[in-house]
Amino acid sequence: MTRDQAWQLLCEYTESESLRKHGLAVEAAMRFYARHFGEDEEKWGVAGLLHDFDYERWPEPPAHTREGARILREKGVDDELVDAILSHGDWNTDEYPRDRPIRKALFAVDELCGFIIACALVRPTRLEGLTPKSVKKKMKTPAFAAAVSRDDITVGTELIGLPLDDHIRNCVEALQPVAAELGLA
Repeated sequence: MTRDQAWQLLCEYTESESLRKHGLAVEAAMRFYARHFGEDEEKWGVAGLLHDFDYERWPEPPAHTREGARILREKGVDDELVDAILSHGDWNTDEYPRDRPIRKALFAVDELCGFIIACALVRPTRLEGLTPKSVKKKMKTPAFAAAVSRDDITVGTELIGLPLDDHIRNCVEALQPVAAELGLA
């Protein structure tokens, strides 16, 4: 599946602008990590863009991810990409463990991208100058972006084998080129 096809599919199933922006953010972070780990940037980017494309129609697990996987398989999408999307849901990890680089990275960037965007939205300079120290300070405030799992951020960071500061720095850097599309310019 091409990036353009993935974007069309995301827009077909997702009306929420914020959920579309989340897909763009996760795509950017996945592309960053594909380059970092020497992997297929296009495939990783598409996985990031589409990881939640079914969420608006099927928000409850296990329908979320499984309905999307069904649609993607019907379209002949590569199994590695579909399986990575399935693996980002905790309810699927017995069948789709986070045991491959693409699966680890998708889980690692998903919650962190959402949290970084939340941090940037409350800053006058948005992403510009956003530091790991600032993000970690916000992580200690349970009421801030309360829906974001701090545990998932920690586990994801461990999965990709980087210190939290480096992972945060990488994701902030990954989001900067798409800041305008994310409403963070």
